[in-house]
Amino acid sequence: MLEKTGTLAPASELAANCKVRFPNESADYRRARTALLVEEIELRRHIERVAAQRRALPPGGEVKNYTFVGEAGPTDLANMFGDKDTLVIYTYMFGPQREKPCPMCTSLLNAWDGEARDIMQNVALAITARSSIDRLRAFKWEQSWRGLKLYSDTSGDFSRDYHAVTPDGGDDAGLHVFTKRDGAIRHFWSAEMDGSTADPGQDPRGAPDLMPLWTVLDCTPAGRDPKWYPKLDDGR
Repeated sequence: MLEKTGTLAPASELAANCKVRFPNESADYRRARTALLVEEIELRRHIERVAAQRRALPPGGEVKNYTFVGEAGPTDLANMFGDKDTLVIYTYMFGPQREKPCPMCTSLLNAWDGEARDIMQNVALAITARSSIDRLRAFKWEQSWRGLKLYSDTSGDFSRDYHAVTPDGGDDAGLHVFTKRDGAIRHFWSAEMDGSTADPGQDPRGAPDLMPLWTVLDCTPAGRDPKWYPKLDDGR
């Protein structure tokens, strides 16, 4: 809804115009819910403002053509774009030192697997980890993933350059976006929120949250428990 001036209508006006009601709700509930609706509308608008600011970033640094081993054999970063000019890479916390991969990463990828084919209608999507392709493929089969494309960063070069290796040699997760235009591969954007950017009493998460799990729990009375995290099927 736009005002005649072309600016957005106040969120309070949109909320007041909303006619959604539910059985047996009290006047107190409706007042509180309408006030919350104002904030939800403002949140939607802020998310779009942030997304527009992200889209307006100037070109990032040029990226070398890293090598990987995919499920079909050796490949490189350029080939991982396929026929797309944008590549999204998630660095999976499943290094060779781990007996099992990170449960949080696995929970995220369980959700992404169902969306992967839709995502890849628009951009290329790749999951990289430092474990061998055989280990990655075996766990993919165990999880019944069908849409995700997994790649082994056997040299670890990409993982080190893009902050997926901790100072003690452990793993760190990350989300990275690259572009390929006019023959050049460039970094576009990466998630940069870490423990140093966390707010007190909250999990050091990024925004927007990539996990549908938390989006659903945030809609419940208890919300997300900052001390609870999903586990793998074997309880680890």
